[in-house]
Amino acid sequence: MDKRKKASEWKRHRVQALWALVTNSYIAGFVQGKIYKGSLKNLCVPGLNCYSCPGAVGACPIGALQAVIGNWNFKFAFYVAGFLMFIGALMGRFVCGWLCPFGLIQDLLHKIPFPKKIKTFRGDKLLRKLKYFVLAAFVILLPMFLVDILGQGAPYFCKLICPVGTLEGGLPLVLMNKSMHGALGFLYAWKNVLLVITIVLSVIIYRPFCKYICPLGAVYSVFNPVSVFRYRVEKEKCTGCGICADVCKMQVDPVKNANHPECIRCGLCKKSCPSKAIR
Repeated sequence: MDKRKKASEWKRHRVQALWALVTNSYIAGFVQGKIYKGSLKNLCVPGLNCYSCPGAVGACPIGALQAVIGNWNFKFAFYVAGFLMFIGALMGRFVCGWLCPFGLIQDLLHKIPFPKKIKTFRGDKLLRKLKYFVLAAFVILLPMFLVDILGQGAPYFCKLICPVGTLEGGLPLVLMNKSMHGALGFLYAWKNVLLVITIVLSVIIYRPFCKYICPLGAVYSVFNPVSVFRYRVEKEKCTGCGICADVCKMQVDPVKNANHPECIRCGLCKKSCPSKAIR
């Protein structure tokens, strides 16, 4: 990758880092080992940002959806669904590439040198459909039908799968709040195992969580072809050199489908195009 493309990628990382700091700006939470519970916590942020992170000043849309989807009488359920549709229709998976804190973490982990990076493998395309199953089963169906007396479903995805919650919420809270040590058990250990696996895979495979597991990415991917912010390839300028497809870390060919569900709008294809056909 030449210097110009590297500079572009680090520019994106700076935007990611700045947004992560803005949405996790409650510094007192890290010091005290407590979660921010102010009025801003009622507002969703676009990316996957754990509600339980001590610094989080907003709510994760996936966590919020699980909490209220069991009872559609709750106005907040309509707010969350509307928020997801609005952000998806506006930006699609641009959120994944530029505004998701865990996306930044995976990006940086993949920069760690490793003898053999895996770009793709047999079954890769099929495995990418797993995130839609995770969305349907753990974010929608289980919280919708397994509810308590108040009509609230448990956050099954956050509770059983999400490594983001472990990294951003579980670990900091346990380290800073000794009163939680006695409550640790098998579930906490299980979530840490999943986190370690995700970290190791992120070094070898580019954004494995985004590709195979993330339900928020699954939601936004549906809107990629119709979002306001999307890519366009000028056929008259395209020379068919294939450079854009070669540099794409999500294995998308912009010439065939510039707004493929897997595209995270990182801009690498646009910067790499010698004929400036992508805009």
